[in-house]
Amino acid sequence: MSFQKINEDDIKFFQLALKEKYVLMDEENIARCSGDQTEDLKFPPEVVLQPGSTDEVSAVMKYCNEHMIPVTPRGAGTGLSGGALPVWGGVALDMRRFNKILLVDKRNFQVTTEPGVITQELQEHLRAEGLFYPPDPASKGSCFIGGNVSENSGGPRAVKYGVVKDYVLNLEIVLPSGDIMWTGANVLKNATGYNLTQLLVGSEGTLGVITKVVLRLIPAVKYDLLLLVPFRSAVQACEAVNAIFMAGYTPSALEFMERDALEWSMRYTQSTGVNLPADIAAHLLIEVDGNHMDELYRDADAISQIVQQYDIDEILFADSYEQKQMLWVLRRKVGEAVKSNSIYKEEDTVVPRAELPALLKTIKELGREFGFHSVCYGHAGDGNLHVNIVKGEMSDDDWAHRLPQGIRRLFTAVVALGGTISGEHGIGWVQKEYMDIAFSGLQLQIMKQLKHTFDPKGILNPGKIFMS
Repeated sequence: MSFQKINEDDIKFFQLALKEKYVLMDEENIARCSGDQTEDLKFPPEVVLQPGSTDEVSAVMKYCNEHMIPVTPRGAGTGLSGGALPVWGGVALDMRRFNKILLVDKRNFQVTTEPGVITQELQEHLRAEGLFYPPDPASKGSCFIGGNVSENSGGPRAVKYGVVKDYVLNLEIVLPSGDIMWTGANVLKNATGYNLTQLLVGSEGTLGVITKVVLRLIPAVKYDLLLLVPFRSAVQACEAVNAIFMAGYTPSALEFMERDALEWSMRYTQSTGVNLPADIAAHLLIEVDGNHMDELYRDADAISQIVQQYDIDEILFADSYEQKQMLWVLRRKVGEAVKSNSIYKEEDTVVPRAELPALLKTIKELGREFGFHSVCYGHAGDGNLHVNIVKGEMSDDDWAHRLPQGIRRLFTAVVALGGTISGEHGIGWVQKEYMDIAFSGLQLQIMKQLKHTFDPKGILNPGKIFMS
């Protein structure tokens, strides 16, 4: 691509448009915006810009579009597919100053927020108002709402409440041209033309820069119960997931953790709160929630009866806030724990829920064939299994050349099971070479045409989603 390097005149323009203190070229900020949580990849931008208003974003985008300077929007940097990596250098557009909750509309169960608000802080602010925004990625304590929208994030409670796309009503965006527009309307139903709002959700910052988000909300629930179920067979744990739904129960969370996932997370967090006998292969973490405790106890008891049909050990009922928090911390820290143990790659597979046992068997078979060790965990209630492939004893040559063959085989099997290659982490930089497995040439061509319509010069988050 024929992008231009940033020169002194460009820097002077940025300093006039944003004020000098928000144009950053120091080593610390360049390093911070060079990577995200995707493996150990680093691509330094030439400059970090921190706009504070939609008009400032517009000015930057218009200038960069005219001068062929690549722009990579950046949230909190918690992504796992390289979506925020400035692979062509240029501008890292750091959205952290967009950190205000603008309006809580209790009458209409809506909130208007800027994209740099931390997800957990928004949830806590709304809960104090008796409102609930359910999507809760593992990184909810640090990730930004804008990044969640860009990746169509999910989290444990997606199984009952849905993912980010189910809550986004409207977006204010800045196009690469600098034009500002709203994508939809602040209404629950909208059959007026093409749904541009949902097109932007999950577009990974490649079509426009999000500057405001309107989310629908629901009433906050009062109570929840949490169970940790140990299985002596990981495949049986996967089989039990669908059995729970077939019996008519919809937990608010249903998470799968292989033994290594929980063991490594306990070591990483220095937790001793879970007994882990030597014969336990996997756990299900099951939450039910609602407004009537008697109903929750009945549901928890019924789910316990279902899982007891399998080869399990004693079920742990988390009967205090502290115990619930301990179990959720262990689940949410698995990714960090695996990363701390070894060089790794994380694949974000998703299949129809009933196919989870087949998916797990396939993963282990491919591991034996290609010589890799996998640590699996994820949102079993959605059929979304995160496959962490750890380098361990693999040679550098096998890791670089043989492993991609195994990953391609894995994704081919996932699609054959009716699934696809990413459930919530996105494609970004690291998965784009596998898009041909999930989509035909015609489908990819249509997607590229959409990208060209929004971004004719290709300056916005270039190098993502597509191979070319």
